[in-house]
Amino acid sequence: MKTGGTTRAKRQVYFNNKGKEITTVNDSFPITEDGIITGAVEIAKDITQLEQVIRENVMRKKNTKFTFDRIISQSEEIQNVIEEAKRSTRTTSSVLLVGETGTGKELFAQSIHNGSSRSNQPFQSQNCAAIPDTLIESILFGTTKGAFTGAIDRPGLFEQADGGTLLLDEINSLSPPLQAKLLRVIQEKTIRRVGDTRDREVDVRIIATINEDPIDAVQENRLRRDLYYRIGVVTLIIPPLRKRKRDLPLLAGNFIQKYNQLFHMNVQRMNEDVKTILFQHDWPGNVRELEHMIEGMMNRILGEETIEIYHLPSRFRNRLSPDREPVRHEGAPSLPRKLKTRMAEIEKSYVEQALEESGRNISHAAKTLGISRQSLQYRLKKQRDANDS
Repeated sequence: MKTGGTTRAKRQVYFNNKGKEITTVNDSFPITEDGIITGAVEIAKDITQLEQVIRENVMRKKNTKFTFDRIISQSEEIQNVIEEAKRSTRTTSSVLLVGETGTGKELFAQSIHNGSSRSNQPFQSQNCAAIPDTLIESILFGTTKGAFTGAIDRPGLFEQADGGTLLLDEINSLSPPLQAKLLRVIQEKTIRRVGDTRDREVDVRIIATINEDPIDAVQENRLRRDLYYRIGVVTLIIPPLRKRKRDLPLLAGNFIQKYNQLFHMNVQRMNEDVKTILFQHDWPGNVRELEHMIEGMMNRILGEETIEIYHLPSRFRNRLSPDREPVRHEGAPSLPRKLKTRMAEIEKSYVEQALEESGRNISHAAKTLGISRQSLQYRLKKQRDANDS
């Protein structure tokens, strides 16, 4: 208002009334009436989310640390996938990694990049499910100044990954129009920034991931058929943890050592009963769930060197009952009856103590134990039958 000047595409950072950092791009203009400046107007575009995504992508680019020799497995299923993935490093063909959440798809993607001739070039990655359609297009393809209010010249991930690799995680989350644009980029090897009129050549290898059967995704219109054919030139199917349980002790030992270093602890082993419970679980969250479980158990340890049953998360401890026969799995420790016997002894001791304290009154003892009278009578009968046998 003092100078009568205008400002365009000025980046500003401030904290709102909730203490959250906000980043905006602002255009400011004076308002004149009869040649006199009477006010000013400012148009601000919030780019906080876009800035965050860009920072995350820069960090990912610097953090491509995984190689094939860091994939922990002794199962034939994973070894076969590793061999196929190694062969794919010789070419620049697109790769589709198929696997449930938590199976290690990004680990394989980084290993393919680091094992290829592009290893010294950029590696960019983007989770397609984490960003709304209104932002993902500009993040992937870039923007041109003037395309919309506050837009500036900024390269997208394709340009940033030029000469290297671009990982598109959960590609089935992209909308059909964006999938069509992505297909054109892959086929033509050119991109057009949002708001631009010219095409730019890019040399990028695409690695995509999907957390469901791609055939189902195509049939249910979550993945374009032509895009699937184009990105699935090399398709690697990563098996879930429940189909490679012989890797459980190896993976668990690796995570124990990882958190020993992080937490400055000295855990050396797992109780055999704990190993049995690990083999009984189906691991819907796969390797990621196992890692989080190990981390949680080590948070409960106070100076011990062995992970015991009472360190297990409550959802696992609550499943245990004295009359439950553990399901055996190939490679599981052969001590299931030891756990059953131990828990039966603990229950018998608790019941006997409650009866003594209540003067052998069944109703009072049941109330103390937090169970019904009928349930206590059933347990007493079961104990008598076990003694008679």
